[in-house]
Amino acid sequence: MTFTESHPREIPDNVIKLIGREWMLITSGSKDNYNMMTASWGGLGILWYKPVCFIFVRPSRYTYQFLEKNDYFSIGFFTNEYKSMLDFCGSKSGREINKMKEVNLTPIEDSNTLYFQESRMVFICKKLYMHDIKNENFLSEIREDIYKDDNYHRMYVCEIAKCLVKDAI
Repeated sequence: MTFTESHPREIPDNVIKLIGREWMLITSGSKDNYNMMTASWGGLGILWYKPVCFIFVRPSRYTYQFLEKNDYFSIGFFTNEYKSMLDFCGSKSGREINKMKEVNLTPIEDSNTLYFQESRMVFICKKLYMHDIKNENFLSEIREDIYKDDNYHRMYVCEIAKCLVKDAI
């Protein structure tokens, strides 16, 4: 199956369900050196007159260093049959194991990043802005629930430069 380029406003998915329940695979780097991680925090919308995504990655995550080095990354969404793969990629570190040997996905290079043939939908994203989450900016008690260990996220706001949707059979 192949992918067709679409505009992000044309995706039929409920984005809260898409990210929060189905999860996304964030991938950054080149075919020779990359990492991916599963995430379930983030969002999609319009900012600065552009279709954007925003993701949150802790500096302690191995993928963070790839996001810092590269201007582009991909977000891949998969069918339910890949849920265990997504769970694996979110719970194991690329510092300690070669995730690609374990998950057996097919990488495709595009716009200075990678995505995977097995994805059902992909966003190629270009970083526009980043901001570190800080204790003093919290306006509610959520800080105590999420950041007890002070391991704060970095937020990236990124233009969705390309939206690819898997063609139906």
